[in-house]
Amino acid sequence: MRACTVRTMRGLLSWGSYLPYRRLDRTTIAAVAGGGGGKGTRTVASYDEDTTTMGVEAARRAVRDAPGAEVRSVWFSTVAPAYLDKTNAATLHAALRLGRGAAAYDVVGSVRSGLGALRAALGSEGASLVVTADTRIGLPGGPDEATGGDGAAALLVGDDTDGPVLAEFVTWQSSTEEFLDRWRTPGETRSKVWEERFGETRYTSLGIEAWEAALKDAGLAADQIDHLVVTSTHERAAGAVTKKLGVAADRVVDGLGSTVGNTGAAHPALLLCHALESARPNQTIALVVLADGADVIILRTTAALADHTPVVPLEQQVGGGAPITYGKYLAWRGLLQVEPPRRPEPARTSASAAGRSIDWKFGFVGSVGDDGVVHLPPSAHDDSARPMADATGTIVTFTIDKLAYSPSPPVVFAVVDFDGGGRVPIELTDVDPTELAIGGRVEMTFRRLFTADGIHNYFWKGRLVRDGAPARGDH
Repeated sequence: MRACTVRTMRGLLSWGSYLPYRRLDRTTIAAVAGGGGGKGTRTVASYDEDTTTMGVEAARRAVRDAPGAEVRSVWFSTVAPAYLDKTNAATLHAALRLGRGAAAYDVVGSVRSGLGALRAALGSEGASLVVTADTRIGLPGGPDEATGGDGAAALLVGDDTDGPVLAEFVTWQSSTEEFLDRWRTPGETRSKVWEERFGETRYTSLGIEAWEAALKDAGLAADQIDHLVVTSTHERAAGAVTKKLGVAADRVVDGLGSTVGNTGAAHPALLLCHALESARPNQTIALVVLADGADVIILRTTAALADHTPVVPLEQQVGGGAPITYGKYLAWRGLLQVEPPRRPEPARTSASAAGRSIDWKFGFVGSVGDDGVVHLPPSAHDDSARPMADATGTIVTFTIDKLAYSPSPPVVFAVVDFDGGGRVPIELTDVDPTELAIGGRVEMTFRRLFTADGIHNYFWKGRLVRDGAPARGDH
């Protein structure tokens, strides 16, 4: 008797997106830089954010939306890693409080690396978390400065044995060819680009080749694609390829260029999140990525999508945020040297001290005493841990400190009482002093306190829960 094999469905279990709070109005660039800019806005990572912290925020949302899945591996992709030699994915691993048996790997260096991380996750056992993040920088007044954007996206991949699959991977077809389009040597801020018509010609050929192979393998025609995503740092090539794919214009997903900008290695996953949020069950989504070749991924949504609502929808984030001046943006990116705070700079973080308090420092885990009191930081005498990263609280009192060292003064501190117990004095971020009020609501976010001797001191800060934004504990 022949053994019966049960086919498992592999696809997306959840997703999470993260856009930083600040927005740069492109019309303000030309007055300072003498040219460049344009219309619309781009997202700007704060002075205390990097690709690791943004990746943590996106990953938290993806994991929170699939509570039953046990993450077996983390794959982190970025063009702008906070560390070289050291694995940045290990910091995400610690912030998510994953088990020691869960592997963590970086896939960094190129815009296409995000797809490499996704391919690795699809071939891995169990639930695998793909996290992509980028900060895009260009010289003042240049096109990359205006068209770039900062952000992160996370995709949780798994089988239907790990949880309900929201979108099944149908096919993935690639075309690769060596040619010079965009490049940047290590240590440089500015990316260089070859003549646009050359890149457009190569990408158009490769994109059509991968597209036709994907449709053939999936047994589909172009008019059966319900949502089409085409993305590339070569905007002209993306537009040319989109017109040749045979998909109606009203089915092409907005690339968020006028509101967010192109987030590089994070953009394919970010736009896939965008498409999933507007898709319905039993629809097809095609993702076309042009980067050193072409990749075409076709997914089919399942009935489980009807019951899924992301904790923080991307559309809500796109419509949120607050402005930042062009001068402050330049200072945050190190493109404008400003007078530093005339205060002693902090000493580098101790590796041994950090190693003794990983759950508190990276996971924001407190403790509960026998009397039910929540201790923050945790007490050495308590046996019961209390994870607090997803807790929300209320501002009891606050202070605006203009004397403390900060790369972007003033520093705002608040004493926060958390729902369910626990009080802690903590720094607030993404806040203007005029917004502060006793009784304001706060949630936690993973940030970088400072960097000394090349060591990033990561910890948690508070962030205001503003009107229209659901607190984590309310989901």
